[in-house]
Amino acid sequence: MAQLSQTEIDQVFKSVKDPDHPDSAAKPVPYDFRRPDRIAKDQLRAIHQLHDNFARNLASSLSAYLRAYVVVNLVSVEQLSFAEFSQCLPSPTVMVCLGMKPFDGIAVLEMNPSLIFPLLEMLLGGSGRGTTRYNREVTEIEQQILDTLFKIMLHDLKEAWHGVSNIDFTIEGRETEPQLLQFLAPTEAVVSIGLEVRIGETTGMMNLGVPSIIIKMLRHKFDQQWSVRKSESTEEEQSRVLSIVKKANVALEVRLQGPSLSIESLLKLDVGDVLSFDHVVGKPLSLLANGKVKYQGQVVAQGRKRAFLVEALEV
Repeated sequence: MAQLSQTEIDQVFKSVKDPDHPDSAAKPVPYDFRRPDRIAKDQLRAIHQLHDNFARNLASSLSAYLRAYVVVNLVSVEQLSFAEFSQCLPSPTVMVCLGMKPFDGIAVLEMNPSLIFPLLEMLLGGSGRGTTRYNREVTEIEQQILDTLFKIMLHDLKEAWHGVSNIDFTIEGRETEPQLLQFLAPTEAVVSIGLEVRIGETTGMMNLGVPSIIIKMLRHKFDQQWSVRKSESTEEEQSRVLSIVKKANVALEVRLQGPSLSIESLLKLDVGDVLSFDHVVGKPLSLLANGKVKYQGQVVAQGRKRAFLVEALEV
């Protein structure tokens, strides 16, 4: 059995007395067992991308339904305890409890009153620009009117989650006070998704809380979805992006390139003067799309107007 020298023994006692010594033992750190079990960063990144797609699709759906320009932005994705999530919600507000079949969990979808009442005004034929700010609970009639709006949201939410799991989101209940939500324990972990909805001059928040335990059950599904999206997009995704891009405006122009001219010479030009361009007659002209050469062709006449005849694609 090896014996320690006096120098080694002194070094051991020195490390015990000196807390800053690299060999000294680390101090114990108190652990809070109420802290929610964390979700991996790569999984949160996949959730962020999933609900970013949901925000874009929801903006299109609400714009078509309300006949108004709607912008939906994903603001935050974070993991909180259910108690912290409830405390962040205004009171009173509009909340729906969502079933997540085939899973047993319950999610929460909340919309701020600053957004709900302008939406109700628009659904009833108004402009939604009223300056009155209400701080009250919605009535049963108003809840029935909002159900159609929630169905549109849940349809887009289901489509967004379809790539991970075929979850059927259904309305299981309604609440107006966050303190009355008791389907999860206060220490239960949820993933909170915050979305900002802007309709004209009206802006409000929409919050979605999903139990973390369900997301953990689908971890392998998120991993597969994330790896597929990183490698290549699907034909459905490409078609969706193309349908959005098709509506974009493109500025077209044809330029006859020529020599440069000084301001002094330009001021001396008079009626009858001839300018010589460095362009051979019959040589194809370039058609620029948003400043970039895209086609080659000739300027032709179409009735009383000038037109451009495309002869070749610029490679």
